Amino acid sequence: MSSQDFDPGQLNENQQLALGTYTAVTNQEPSAAIPLLQRSEWNVEIAIAKFFDGEAPDPVAEARASLQASPPPQSMRRETLLNGSSSYPRSPRSPPREPAPRIVPQPESQQTYKPPFLLAVLFTPFSILYRVFSSSLSLFRYPFPFLPRLLPSLSNGASPARSRTGRRALNPRDTAARFSREFEEEYGSHDLHFFEGGYAQAYDLAKKELKFLLVVLISPEHDDTSTFVRETLISQDAIAFINDPQNKIILWAGSVQDSEAYQVSTALNCSKFPFAALVVHTPQDSSTTMTTIARIAGLQPASGFVAKLRTAINQHSQALDRVRAERSEQQATRNLREEQNSAYERSLALDRERARQRREAEAAQRRAEQEAKAKAEAEEREAQKAEQWKLWRAHSIPKEPGPNVRDVTRISIRLTTGERVIRKFSEDAEVEELYAFVECYDVLQSAEIPSTVTEPTEYKHTYNFRLVSPMPRMVYDVEAGGTVGSKVGRSGNLIVEPISDEDDEE
Repeated sequence: MSSQDFDPGQLNENQQLALGTYTAVTNQEPSAAIPLLQRSEWNVEIAIAKFFDGEAPDPVAEARASLQASPPPQSMRRETLLNGSSSYPRSPRSPPREPAPRIVPQPESQQTYKPPFLLAVLFTPFSILYRVFSSSLSLFRYPFPFLPRLLPSLSNGASPARSRTGRRALNPRDTAARFSREFEEEYGSHDLHFFEGGYAQAYDLAKKELKFLLVVLISPEHDDTSTFVRETLISQDAIAFINDPQNKIILWAGSVQDSEAYQVSTALNCSKFPFAALVVHTPQDSSTTMTTIARIAGLQPASGFVAKLRTAINQHSQALDRVRAERSEQQATRNLREEQNSAYERSLALDRERARQRREAEAAQRRAEQEAKAKAEAEEREAQKAEQWKLWRAHSIPKEPGPNVRDVTRISIRLTTGERVIRKFSEDAEVEELYAFVECYDVLQSAEIPSTVTEPTEYKHTYNFRLVSPMPRMVYDVEAGGTVGSKVGRSGNLIVEPISDEDDEE
């Protein structure tokens, strides 16, 4: 049957379903899809793999796949017949996806264990034999490239790119910076934004933010590398598609000459260079699975490269948008809960602060009341002791000298109440007697003075007044001492002046 004038009605049910499935995945015209399906024995999986990875004839694999291909469900065949040949089911069985592992490069800075000198000498023959044997086996790696994967223990010594190229091993961030610098030096300035970090960091970022991780691996020794980079990777179509923020693509690239990129190529089962893989979180498989949803190996035109990426992204964007919406809702709920908890904590802290201030105010009030009460009690005790001292001192004041006593001093004293008191004192009497007389004058005026009153203990009486002579003004200080005769003379007029706090300060 010619591919130019084919008639979909001539296809049987299985062929119509295979054609619909193939065109739904690849968006290819039926006229161009039928020849590829015919060469693939109408096996959809083989045809899709040939479309994305390049067609490589493998009769054994095609025959095995055709024998293993199962007929489509009866419901799908009935739906195809009812709808006609122009419409096909839009939910076909997707091609198999491989989980994308998280690669953390082994630190190159680990020091190699060096055995003691004697042990090194003893094991030198065995070491030489092992190196000869390993070198002889490594010769088979080139004609049989699948041997390192079948015998990983033999490829451990040859897996790092440093052993083949002599490149200095750096940490992932410095390795990415070196690749970006060498890429720009080799192919000129471009608008691609390579991820400035290791593969593991880009992997974690894509998984966290639900973005697509585009991994590009190149080999400078491969003949198609320069053509792929210049005509495909840094073409305007590829750059516009990769940098489009709606596609949410994180671009990580590396050279297999570096150890990290080589480990990534081994983990992603890279079989041909240049190689690109699109990795994304697939929530339909698992809540934590990162899957390789597209593999582009070998030289590809820019249109085909972008078409494969767009097809893979469109197939998984809806599921990712749903997960993003769920995460946004969860984050909004979490933010609301945190705001509520924060408001509750602030309210609780405010209540605690108010309670603390209330307790402090109550404690301060109690202390003030206790201090006022203690002060009042102290003042009351001082007043009682002052009254007791007056009674005791009034009893010890000698009586006024009689008319027959010659050595006396007649003093006129004006009290603070305005009353004038005239009294005689012995010339030998101390000035303190004048102060005691003025202090105890009200007690002396009473009818009886008890004789059983004793001097109060732990009390020192302080006179709150001073005796002053008006003309000329002279203060007779009780602390200065002296006798009445020597200070006042034969007679004198004295005024009682109260002592205020300001006078005390002066």
